[in-house]
Amino acid sequence: MTDDNYVLDLVPKRSFVRWAVAQGQTVFVISWVNPDERYADVGFEDYLTDGVVAAMDAVGEATGEREMNAMGYCIGGTLLACTLAWLAARGDDRIASATFLTSLMEFSDVGELSVFIDEPQIRAMERHMAALGYFEGTHLATAFNLLQARELIWGASVHSYLLGREPPAFDLLYWNSDSTRMPARMHSFYLRNMYLENRLREPGAITLAGVPIDLGRVRLPAFVLATERDHIAPWRSCYRSAKLLGGRRVRFVLGESGHIAGAMNPAGSGKYGYRTSRRLPARPDEFLAAAEHHPGSWWPEWRAWLERFSGGSVPARAPGDGGLAPIEPAPGCYVRVQAHEPAPVAGAPGSPARRPGAVTVRGSGSN
Repeated sequence: MTDDNYVLDLVPKRSFVRWAVAQGQTVFVISWVNPDERYADVGFEDYLTDGVVAAMDAVGEATGEREMNAMGYCIGGTLLACTLAWLAARGDDRIASATFLTSLMEFSDVGELSVFIDEPQIRAMERHMAALGYFEGTHLATAFNLLQARELIWGASVHSYLLGREPPAFDLLYWNSDSTRMPARMHSFYLRNMYLENRLREPGAITLAGVPIDLGRVRLPAFVLATERDHIAPWRSCYRSAKLLGGRRVRFVLGESGHIAGAMNPAGSGKYGYRTSRRLPARPDEFLAAAEHHPGSWWPEWRAWLERFSGGSVPARAPGDGGLAPIEPAPGCYVRVQAHEPAPVAGAPGSPARRPGAVTVRGSGSN
């Protein structure tokens, strides 16, 4: 189960979902609603309870299985970490292992993104969101593009404006331009508690849905991927994040390239390698000094790791075979909603959301 929408399933040759299914995994993906002003009061804890936990319930109902392996990408990994701590405090052990892809839990060094994070700027964003009910995805996209202006802004301008050429079709850049809004309440909480105050690293400093969050209580096996040139989740901060987890079975992998290309690095492509170490030293540079370099994709490394926490092969599953009837073909009607159109109303025909912030879970059968 993952929660970063379709970046994991862009095109067949680069699809992590397609590859995972081919390895014998039954894969479910959370598809998030793109919120508008009606979702203004949806908070971070709503994404936890009505998002991840509701998806866990749905997967159990659809498959009849109690345990599952979870994966979160970027902010989805932050949300997954909070969910795991929330579950641990409640004695819920349905998650057998967790995978974090380029995700932050420790925000003391967020790299160049810090130029957008201070009290005056957050107050200005909050005033802006109070009027709209959400933070526009175009603003987020602009901020991220400015961090890599040479590749994401000037490169395209030179290619199209100065040279008069059509930009080449590139799936990752297409996904990068497909920005998503953030609900006002959720975005304010996330910026203040994570980026500005770095409270997630402190046991009990954040309470979600009535539960104090302590990452030290997350003791299940964890696979943490960071990438060397990540401009959104710097790898050293990802490393420090991995050290916050309370379990001893934490596997840290440092991939080459950046936030998206380093993660969506297909097995067999031979484009980027990765580094691993048997130990998890106190400091990230100690890890780097001792790490062994491996050519090729990290995907087979993850598969070998995950097989230790999986229950073995099962007959191929199809949506509707279990106790949860399909609503509509994946990825869901609201995934195709244009940025200028309103998000589907919760409970409306064709909208599977049970309340603002809720999700659908789409599944892929496997052997």
